[in-house]
Amino acid sequence: MNSSRYSAQPARLLIATGNAGKMREYADLLRDIPFELVSLRDLGITHEVNETGETFEENAWLKASEYAAISGILTLADDSGLEVDALSGEPGVRSARYGGDACQSEEDRVALLLKNMADVPWDERSARFRCVIAIAAPEAPQPTLVAQTEGEVAGMIQYTPQGADGFGYDPVFYVPLYDKTLAQLSPDDKNKVSHRAIAAFKAMELLKQLTTES
Repeated sequence: MNSSRYSAQPARLLIATGNAGKMREYADLLRDIPFELVSLRDLGITHEVNETGETFEENAWLKASEYAAISGILTLADDSGLEVDALSGEPGVRSARYGGDACQSEEDRVALLLKNMADVPWDERSARFRCVIAIAAPEAPQPTLVAQTEGEVAGMIQYTPQGADGFGYDPVFYVPLYDKTLAQLSPDDKNKVSHRAIAAFKAMELLKQLTTES
């Protein structure tokens, strides 16, 4: 592909999420790239991608490619989730849908996770957050994959939520390096260690190249 088409200023990059917390994180993480970040809401896109993939990679590509085709602009999408060793890697790619219709909020999903781990001792509560980012260009006849990056952070699942920042499972994800949950970390500290920050940093370097390559 000819990357020079993205050198016009201000080029736009669609962040394909309807999650306000995630959009705020990306706005901070990608603040140094030469793109104007826009959200699905900014473009009036209400279409929801059916995340049928069995891996984070598959779902990230499904979202990036579909929204690139709909929007007609370069699109970044991620799929991320929590993998808990004591639960054989669950909730994994279904982290945002954990518990199905019985869980109507993030708090419900956190409560279900803690219930399912009620009898798990501390030394067996290891877990990791994983994030895969896919960036798709709206080429014809179908979108093409520009880049894919990944990030991961290891931690433990606490017995009770702590912290008011973050979203999702952040209040129960304990980070040994800081002796705090992700929800207790300042945005600056979280953006040094989080799975999304690691993947986004790699993506940022690739996005910068799109504006410099000829």
